[in-house]
Amino acid sequence: MGATRRLALALLWLAVLALLGALIAPRVQLSGDLRKFMPAPQTPAQKLLIDELGEGPGSRLLLVALSGDSPQTLAAQSQGMRERLLAPSPRVATFKLVANGGDVGLDAIPQGLRPYRYLLSPTLDTQRFDAAFLRAQLDARVQDLGSPAAAMIEPLLPSDPTLETLTLAQAWQPANAPQRLHGVWFDRAGREALLAVETHAAGFDPQGQQAAVDAIHAAFDAVRGDTKTRLTLSGPGAFSVEIGTRTAREASLIGTLDSIVFVLLLWIAYRSWKAPLLGGLPLVSAGLAGLGAVALAFDGVHGITVAFGFTLIGVVQDYPIHLFSHQRAGVSPWASARALWPTLGTGVASTCIAYATFLVSGVDGLQQLAVFTVVGLATAALATRFVLPALIDPAPRDAAESVWLARCWTALARWPRMGVVAASVLAAIAVAVIAFAPGAFWQNDLARLTPVPAPALARDAQLRGELGAPDVRYVIALQAPDSERALRASERLRPALEALRADTVIAGFDFAARYLPSAATQRARQAALPKDDVLRAALADAMTGGPFNEDAFADFLRDVARARAAKPLAPADVAGTPLAASVEGLLLQREGHATALVALSGLRDPAAVARVAQAHGAQLLDLKQASESLVAQYRERVLWALALAAVLLAGAVWFALRSPRRVLRVLAPMALTTLLILAVLRGLGVELNLFHLVSLILAAGLGLDYALFFDHAGDDRAEQLRTLHAVIVCSLTTLLVFALLATSSIPVLRAIGGTVALGVVFNFVLALLIVRAPVREAA
Repeated sequence: MGATRRLALALLWLAVLALLGALIAPRVQLSGDLRKFMPAPQTPAQKLLIDELGEGPGSRLLLVALSGDSPQTLAAQSQGMRERLLAPSPRVATFKLVANGGDVGLDAIPQGLRPYRYLLSPTLDTQRFDAAFLRAQLDARVQDLGSPAAAMIEPLLPSDPTLETLTLAQAWQPANAPQRLHGVWFDRAGREALLAVETHAAGFDPQGQQAAVDAIHAAFDAVRGDTKTRLTLSGPGAFSVEIGTRTAREASLIGTLDSIVFVLLLWIAYRSWKAPLLGGLPLVSAGLAGLGAVALAFDGVHGITVAFGFTLIGVVQDYPIHLFSHQRAGVSPWASARALWPTLGTGVASTCIAYATFLVSGVDGLQQLAVFTVVGLATAALATRFVLPALIDPAPRDAAESVWLARCWTALARWPRMGVVAASVLAAIAVAVIAFAPGAFWQNDLARLTPVPAPALARDAQLRGELGAPDVRYVIALQAPDSERALRASERLRPALEALRADTVIAGFDFAARYLPSAATQRARQAALPKDDVLRAALADAMTGGPFNEDAFADFLRDVARARAAKPLAPADVAGTPLAASVEGLLLQREGHATALVALSGLRDPAAVARVAQAHGAQLLDLKQASESLVAQYRERVLWALALAAVLLAGAVWFALRSPRRVLRVLAPMALTTLLILAVLRGLGVELNLFHLVSLILAAGLGLDYALFFDHAGDDRAEQLRTLHAVIVCSLTTLLVFALLATSSIPVLRAIGGTVALGVVFNFVLALLIVRAPVREAA
């Protein structure tokens, strides 16, 4: 095939890849839902944790602090930001709630809920609308009209002389709200204006959280003017945006450096500008094929699958390198590919079998990763075998003729061989280090994987404390068949919680029934409302001798009559109102099941609270322990998948080589490398996480690849030199890629990079020492 036809074929391949990319792109719906990488929850705490990770208000909460100027200025800016964030605009659906303490008044209760104020307010639990009570209320209103609060009281008076509207507005403020200065929330020192913002987008929705963060910054820029005010933004959504930005920045930098390294190494190794371009085609093909397979097989592609999947299939860059290094004059590229195929196919099949075990893990994210990697590896291998030979120069230089390579190979021949005894001793030392190294073996704390700086986490904790945000670890859960019975159960628990607060066991609590009482409680309050004629008589008696006109409270009589005949409010009736944010976060409704949550703050004695909760048919849930148990379950799934992968991989190698001695020789470097990686990590005090485990499969695949090709070289010195050349180029490109990842500030990338970089070094050295002894050149 002439150079022109090879160029045309390469361009055709690129065109096909571009077409595939255009077809796949509309089908790819990226997801950031961490629940896809978690096993199915089993315990109530685990189920609540999964709900909270996905849809809970805790994952949607953003904390805002304004500082650096006078309290008056900060208060005005806080109000300005709230108005802008809630103003009708294309961004109106971005936020469910914007609270800054400035909504205590008429605006706190939507117009549609005001007739229900007598059913929602606790006043009728202890009072009756008799003449004495109404007279006291009217006397108080006369005093109010002569006070600075008259402007707020006067519009309410005709329909609400008992001020149930303001009672509710104050009762619905957060249970441990911060102090109010100049009409808005401030910290204890009075130096920072505070806002709590709840987004419509879930915490795992990167686009939605980015839009919310951008909207907050835009509102701040609009109200800041030429003041010195500083904005602090915290919370899960803000952290996810920061992490995403930093990850994208680091990934872009590392990807750029990797590309430069790949191009330079292949150009130096093969003295051809074509090698880097042709070598990249199988890699791009693998990525597109894997992405397309996941998009077709699953409902949405997880971002971790894409990021980690492309990292894993980075091993496919070795396939064209082996083909390039085994090229020589007099042998067509097709013949070289055909000769390499049994060895290359064995390595690919073994690695694919290892990853395919994730398909039985029961974890959606791992299944996506398996499909992505298996399809990608298979595509790259087939492209290298059946397409790439048509593009390669049929008469390249022969790596076996390299003088420096021959000298290197001769020097390696002097290395002491590693026999069974030496390998066993090394394995025993590694096992001893793994078993007896001090410190925890596994890392179960998901928070340890976050790249958020410690000062930012401390600042977030401080803002939560100032805003009176509930404890993020402990919560009381009451299970019930429906929302009504769940609300009743939480109301029965309230006296015990009040006693705990009085004993300073907890500083405060919050539950859905504080905002939306059960239907039973609402009906009891309805029954306490006097009939129309009774109320008229009591009101007339209370007004006797007073300054109010006889018909001044006609609206009040009408509202009481409406409340007396109204149907009790249900959770669905408050949807779309400011009340919904509080109710939905504390009352979780599923088909045939409901859970009422009690958020706690200032918890000092979890054991005492657990006893009280249990005595009332509730349960104190420890979400930290739930997350750790979920991680342990996840790890168990991965370990079983790894064990199955090891058995199947060994079986695949046995089927290909059919020689016990060769099989053991090929598998020994990979197995010993796995032990050495674990020993080094444990010796350095690294607690192993899930990403270390998954990375071990990639390191094992690389070791199997090196060992198979050294075994394939046999006793032919020229073939050994070509294999050495290929393995050196492969290991250098892989080592540099993952060494860069090991320097990342992102813990996940660092875990992957460090594990695989160690694997490359150990696999290369052990493959040389164990698999095949070099043949010395004849004198």
